[in-house]
Amino acid sequence: MFCKKDISRNEYMLVRGQARCGYDWWWHSFTAISARTGEEKPFFLEFFICNPELGGDEPVFGQLEENKRAGKKPSYLMVKVGTWGEDARQLHRFFGWNKVCIEKSAPFSVKAGDCYLSETESYGCVRVSEEDFKNHPEYMCNDGTIKWNLKIDKQIPFNVGYGASKIFRTLQLFEMFWHAEGMKSFYSGEIEYNGEKYLVTPETCYGYADKNWGKDFTSPWVWLSSNNLTSKITGRKLENSVFDIGGGRPKVGPLVLDRKLLSAFYYEGKCYEFNFSKFWTNTRTFFDCKETEDQIVWHVEQRTWCTKMVTDITCEKKDMLLVNYESPKGEKRHNRLWNGGNGKGTVKLYKNDRLIDEIEALNVGCEYGKFDQ
Repeated sequence: MFCKKDISRNEYMLVRGQARCGYDWWWHSFTAISARTGEEKPFFLEFFICNPELGGDEPVFGQLEENKRAGKKPSYLMVKVGTWGEDARQLHRFFGWNKVCIEKSAPFSVKAGDCYLSETESYGCVRVSEEDFKNHPEYMCNDGTIKWNLKIDKQIPFNVGYGASKIFRTLQLFEMFWHAEGMKSFYSGEIEYNGEKYLVTPETCYGYADKNWGKDFTSPWVWLSSNNLTSKITGRKLENSVFDIGGGRPKVGPLVLDRKLLSAFYYEGKCYEFNFSKFWTNTRTFFDCKETEDQIVWHVEQRTWCTKMVTDITCEKKDMLLVNYESPKGEKRHNRLWNGGNGKGTVKLYKNDRLIDEIEALNVGCEYGKFDQ
């Protein structure tokens, strides 16, 4: 079953060819409560490693014109933190590879300066001045300050199976790998955003943790996940449930698997999985994601021999970010990659065409974008 923990899949993965052309990142998202107003605010943090074997004492930015002309690929640890909402921000802090201390085997850890991440905790500070924001577009971020000190307890995993198995990782066959060790995670601690204090508790954080690694990014890029779920049939809060959907256009070597998603719904202790790599389940997927004037809209339908999941989510663009990354080759092709934490909608779960439940989903982590043509 997909709910099998495996922290070896959270290890540092950039060996051999991917050390020279590859990325590895650990993503975390959660909701915090303002200590002053009591209002909810979603946040995210990520440690992103790019081309470590090409690095030195200082970060190498692939978006700098002189590096483009010289054919230099990016190399750094990027600590990415931010918040969603009408004042959405993404802040980036970069470290040269020689200034990064990393425990590569499970349980992993990454430390640079006063920024730290492991399986069970993270702390640090990212500060981008208005001057740096204006003078350094290669930073690909906004201005502001975020400090954090958090404990992490990963409760329910989404182990995608063969796609991220050891043999596939060793052969480096997939262009983009995915593992969610904590699709439902408990966070506790504090986060400070531009001087305002927010409290993070397991009961209200609706936390999520996963990782991606590989040589390039998928297009289209789709992600949806929530564990703030309520049955619309019974009105009962589903305290032991979470769903997670991800993918788009996987590539295995030269083979392109068009419009494929991996999905899991852990519904009150029961596992429902929609995974194209498990061919014997006869998983079929249809999805339609679109951008309107004010919203990003996702519609996903997935079936196996006897189960079906229909997911409809929307997120207001005013609450989202156009999230920024450059690929290991130094290209920035995703320039409209919408990313949010305030999505909402419904999930319908069926077995043998009988409705098991219709579920309201809030605090949905969500992402959609395609490469520029």
